Amino acid sequence: MKYLESRKYVVQTIFFVVAAVFAIKLFFIQVLNTEYKHAADANTIKRVVEYPFRGLIYDREGKLLVQNMPVYDLMVVPKEIKNIDTLRFCQLFNIPLDEFRLKIKTAKAYSYVKPSPFLQKLSPEEFAALQDNLVEFPGFYINARNVRGYPHQSLAHALGYIGEVSPQKLEQPEYAAYAAGDYLGVSGIEHEYEKILMGKKGVKYRMVNVRGIDKGPFKEGQYDTTAVAGQDLVSSIDLELQQYGERMLKGKRGSIVAIEPNTGEILAFISAPFYDPNLLTGKELGKNYLSLLRDPEKPLYNRPIKATYPPGSVFKLVQALIALEEGVITPQTGYPCNQSLVKCAHGHPYPSNLKIAIENSCNPYFYQVFRAVVNQGRSRNIYQDTHLGLDKWRDHVLSFGFADNLGVDLPYENMGIIASSRYYDKLYGKTGWKYPTFYSMSIGQGETGVTPLQMANLMATIANRGYYITPHLIRGIGPQQQPLPDYQKKNFTSVASRHYEPVIEGMAEVVASRRGTGWWANLSHLGIDICGKTGTVQNPHGKDHAVFAAFAPRVNPKIAIAVYIENAGFGSISSAPLASLMIEKYLTGTISKPRQRWEGWIENGEFYKSKH
Repeated sequence: MKYLESRKYVVQTIFFVVAAVFAIKLFFIQVLNTEYKHAADANTIKRVVEYPFRGLIYDREGKLLVQNMPVYDLMVVPKEIKNIDTLRFCQLFNIPLDEFRLKIKTAKAYSYVKPSPFLQKLSPEEFAALQDNLVEFPGFYINARNVRGYPHQSLAHALGYIGEVSPQKLEQPEYAAYAAGDYLGVSGIEHEYEKILMGKKGVKYRMVNVRGIDKGPFKEGQYDTTAVAGQDLVSSIDLELQQYGERMLKGKRGSIVAIEPNTGEILAFISAPFYDPNLLTGKELGKNYLSLLRDPEKPLYNRPIKATYPPGSVFKLVQALIALEEGVITPQTGYPCNQSLVKCAHGHPYPSNLKIAIENSCNPYFYQVFRAVVNQGRSRNIYQDTHLGLDKWRDHVLSFGFADNLGVDLPYENMGIIASSRYYDKLYGKTGWKYPTFYSMSIGQGETGVTPLQMANLMATIANRGYYITPHLIRGIGPQQQPLPDYQKKNFTSVASRHYEPVIEGMAEVVASRRGTGWWANLSHLGIDICGKTGTVQNPHGKDHAVFAAFAPRVNPKIAIAVYIENAGFGSISSAPLASLMIEKYLTGTISKPRQRWEGWIENGEFYKSKH
């Protein structure tokens, strides 16, 4: 019994000691330690996301193309909503009660404890009017960030726009850095360079009391991270040239693409009709997007990289180059203008050599040139010979960048089409077709389709005498304007450089000779030699499309250009003058007085009324 009695005192002593420890600890926590007292007063730690400053975009001369504008999002954490006056909230924020309930339901469906956007893109004025009243509504707070602004209202199709990340993307691993309500590039440069432009979000932890009043940083900010701004981009666009081209194409359908041949830098990228990029920013983005989407003129359609047209007579240049490489013609080769083979739209002298044929765009000449390339007697079987010849010809064509993505730094580029033997086999069977089946490709019609970008790239390739650098819109990244390695490589065609000069000689005569189809693009009075080729693209849905593609000057070229104007008829009276105005504007900075009459002709669409 004595032993048990002694154990009782030991146990009592242990209980006493433990109780004393707890009492001392509670005294320390509740009386002596101010950190816990502060935490008791400020019973919420708020995680505030800091959105980074999205990278800016400039033109090649340093003019700002895309800037950031401050906006404010009203965020909500459903768990923290307590005893708010819902009716006053709806009156203050000017929303119906049903909308309030729906937004709360949506927020809870996303997360009961995480913040999500309740009202987005409040202007600085709206924020100023509301901020003093937020203390009445626990669970709601303001998050500041930026949206895009466009000081020049140009280049919408190339710049693209940003939009809210979709719930479907948020479920994908590559979008782990985004949260509900975040924005990302949807199209254009904004999409293609999203990872460079977006920057990195920061986080600040704030102590907030039961009344929602900010009591300062948690733990003196030791857990905070700083937002990292996105990098700026310097584009290759010449804003002045871009705006001039947009002015000329206003009210029309078509496109202009201009490239600096020796770098592949895109100087102008115009798709008409166009729109003010400011329409796709701010609170009205959704409404404006639907309006543009439903517009029958299709202003959202990015013609330079999406529209495919038959190349028309400009394709005769490719035919000539391939024929020279294959050795089936020389620069002195002549063919009769035999219109029983194919009609010729121009009255002209006998095409006794390649230069005259290009100058006058003789259809029968290039019918016979193409046939000579395809049917070289590679097989005694005419069908097999045609199969082999067509595919060999197509390999040459593909080396110019056709029927493939060029790799421009924009999303959703169209490949175009150049028919192969397999294509015709599917249509007619292996012995159901031969050269007369597809002869229309000799003059850029039939089963061919190219984008305006590919056509401008063709001009850059010829200007470079046999190679091109992948066309691109961004020439440098960050303050050092670091170039992109993908856009430094030379892409050589399968045609040797020695074959280009005879073709260029013919292109020069297209513009310099009064008989040439591009005479109205002549700038010889300014000492500028333009080498070009007109084209009229057949359109089964209405009046033909007008095409002109060129480069200038002939020696040390500075600009290559392709102009498409839909339903404008002959390229000689619409696209050719417009291209020459763009060339003159870029090379001289102005338009000379004798040429100003062409500005009115193009701007007012006088060519639509012409009978030529």
